[in-house]
Amino acid sequence: GSQRRGSSRDAGDAAAGATASGAMLPHHAGTPSTQQRLGRADLGGPQRNMPLRPLPPDLMSDSVAPVDEPDGEGFDNTVIWGTTISVAATERAARQFLEGFVSEDEMGEETQSKYFKLIAQAVADIENVVNLDTADLRAWDQMQHTKLYKDLIMYPREVMPIFDSVAKNMAAENLGTQENVPDIQIKVYNLDRARTIRDLNPEDIDTLVSVQGMVTRTSSIIPDLRTALFRCERCAHGHEVVCESGRVPEPEQCRGCGAKWACTLIHNMSTFTNKQMVKMQEKPNDIPEGETPHNVTMYVYEGNVDLCRPGDRVTITGTYRAQPMRVNPRQRSLHAVFRTYLDVMHVQRDEQGRLFTLAAAQQEAAAADASQKQQASQGEHGLSSIPPTGSQGPTQHETQDPFLNDDDQNQFVRLGATTNEQVQAREAELRAIAEDPCLYDRLVASFAPNIWEMEDVKKGLLTQLFGGMGKAFPGGRVRGEINVLLVGDPSVSKSQLLSYVHALAPRGIYTSGKGSSAVGLTAYISKDPETKELVLESGALVLSDRGVCCIDEFDKMSDGARSMLHEAMEQQTVSVAKAGLISTLNARTSVCACANPIGSRYNPNLTVAENIHLPPTLLTRFDLIYLLLDKFEEEKDLRLARHLISLYHPGATTAARPPNSVEPLPIETLRDYIAFARARVRPTLDDAAAGKLASVYMEMRRDGKSRKVVVATPRQLESLIRLAEGQARMHLSDKVRPEHVEEATRLWYVAMKGAAKDEGGDIDLEALHTGVSARSRQAARDLPERLQQMLAAHPGRRVSLTDLLESLAPMGITREQLVTALKTSLQPFVSFNERLGMVESRGAGSAGGVANDV
Repeated sequence: GSQRRGSSRDAGDAAAGATASGAMLPHHAGTPSTQQRLGRADLGGPQRNMPLRPLPPDLMSDSVAPVDEPDGEGFDNTVIWGTTISVAATERAARQFLEGFVSEDEMGEETQSKYFKLIAQAVADIENVVNLDTADLRAWDQMQHTKLYKDLIMYPREVMPIFDSVAKNMAAENLGTQENVPDIQIKVYNLDRARTIRDLNPEDIDTLVSVQGMVTRTSSIIPDLRTALFRCERCAHGHEVVCESGRVPEPEQCRGCGAKWACTLIHNMSTFTNKQMVKMQEKPNDIPEGETPHNVTMYVYEGNVDLCRPGDRVTITGTYRAQPMRVNPRQRSLHAVFRTYLDVMHVQRDEQGRLFTLAAAQQEAAAADASQKQQASQGEHGLSSIPPTGSQGPTQHETQDPFLNDDDQNQFVRLGATTNEQVQAREAELRAIAEDPCLYDRLVASFAPNIWEMEDVKKGLLTQLFGGMGKAFPGGRVRGEINVLLVGDPSVSKSQLLSYVHALAPRGIYTSGKGSSAVGLTAYISKDPETKELVLESGALVLSDRGVCCIDEFDKMSDGARSMLHEAMEQQTVSVAKAGLISTLNARTSVCACANPIGSRYNPNLTVAENIHLPPTLLTRFDLIYLLLDKFEEEKDLRLARHLISLYHPGATTAARPPNSVEPLPIETLRDYIAFARARVRPTLDDAAAGKLASVYMEMRRDGKSRKVVVATPRQLESLIRLAEGQARMHLSDKVRPEHVEEATRLWYVAMKGAAKDEGGDIDLEALHTGVSARSRQAARDLPERLQQMLAAHPGRRVSLTDLLESLAPMGITREQLVTALKTSLQPFVSFNERLGMVESRGAGSAGGVANDV
């Protein structure tokens, strides 16, 4: 929040307070205090000292009257100038709401109000923020026939300080003392209408609005001047002034000696607060057809700084403001068009995982405090082993902030308007789901229920959503994110599966390979319209950090974009060196991509790399590659047709479900379950699982050695570990068990059986790594000797190309491969007349030498 730059005023820094002649700056205790006039930064600075005026009798109606009716002699009918807000009536109504509102699930029970608990919890946690759900305020207005919500929306700058004052008084009454109570700030969210950026109108200026969008850029932290301390150059008298709306009113005349314009600003004795500029644009789903996304500039203050990151989908609650722009910075003339921006009051992220992470951190902090108190009490009754004050090490609160997220220690998050009891109740519900013996089947049934069958593909995508655990070593890190590629014929629901992954992912970007460039995926340089400096803007992979990047039409990407994916998919970073900006950005994202074969139909005679025209080095970075083919099976086609028809039938939900199937989870519950598992479950390998992984890997290696092919490499072993960890997270297990390893191995075999199989149907990773199977490579080595034998058997040692192809058909040699070999590696051995299609021996030649060259 607010902080002093340099030495504090109480310490009386000699260097900062000395005048030019060496005299000390006197203490300005007589200066009028600015603490009471210093307002909230997210409401536009200090509170306006507007005079109160009595409300005329003709305005005392139900439409514009104050919150309460006159209740006797003590009623005050004065309102704030320019508004219909009665301070006394609004304060009484706010106190009644904060003390009397009880949520529906606690209705009828003798319990304290919801916001009384939140205020007590904020004071106990040494926190000064309480989030207020306006849905509760609307329900209260409907029951009590008040207008708190309407006044809050229309006049947030006048109503919010009243709520803050009431909350502080309630906290002081709860503690019984006024000294230790922090200045509590009420921050509202969940307005009745969440707008898009393009829906903001001039009528919304200076009102409270709620806007949805996606964060695209955040600036560095800016020190925002709140109170400025001026010093007179003649008498060294101090003057403290409050900055209002970005303007610093310099004292015209010194109150000590009367000198005019003799004051100098002292920066390190002034008060600053944290400020940050955030750019937000519309979400892709909110953009009308044929339109480009709109964006808005926002300013966040104090606790909201660094609360959202680029790529976050957020709902912002704040005040919509307009600021005039000067034609020339040196002139006072202004433009007729104003610049609009948002002063952010509350940031709500569409990611529930951080809620559970924060609750766990608070529980750990409470347990640590309890253990410290127990040790202290034991030390009082016996010989204490606690070191004396001064030599005692850092406590739990000093070493670890309980409000920091485990995934990102620089991320500051809050619980919102949810109490610890409500979070624990939600956790209990999710853990009860994990106890279901049919959990795996329920999760698969809940994922893309409108897509028929494909259970193994859905299991692989679910494992990707849960993800593995990243490992950090002194020499680098090993990724825990799982990459999945879907390859197949058209109309096999590849894009539909991709859309479901994007909908369930905690964060991420959905993009298309044809419309994505290399800089669009990684990072690009742009010029800041305000500072005119070059800034680095994040691309799709960087915006999907800690999430899933979904790429459609993966085969249609340009070569430049593909080359940028190599580093991002394995090292999880993006290195940028452009326009003098050298940086390495984090891209810890899972990649879920789908690709169509060349010619829109999969050719089983070609490898996956040849079908989708992708470099094999890029394919090896995918943990699972699923081959989805449209095969003609009459019984399966009939079931699929009935399923599709049932989607358009009135009884679609029940008719589309197979008989004796499990009950699927709602999509909101599935999203919360995935977020909870990612935030709270961190599985580790036990001895049995480690031994199982080693035996599976050695079995794969032995299988490849017997067939003289490559079945598994260390990269495949790492993939199995990630898949097993994802399975453990799916079951909310803290240990990776042998059954998780077995399911991970089965998923890997099912995926690779179609993508990396050789002519015999067995797995051959050489077909994936090099684009040529081991059988084709062996046939190419045997080709010179085989060709020598065939030429020797023909009279004149001449043979046509057609006869050669017929004889070499059992070896799997195609016409293109034979012609290429005759023109290159077999040229010293035979002569090929392409016009006549004849092959003739050159006489003596070393077939073995040619074979080695091949």
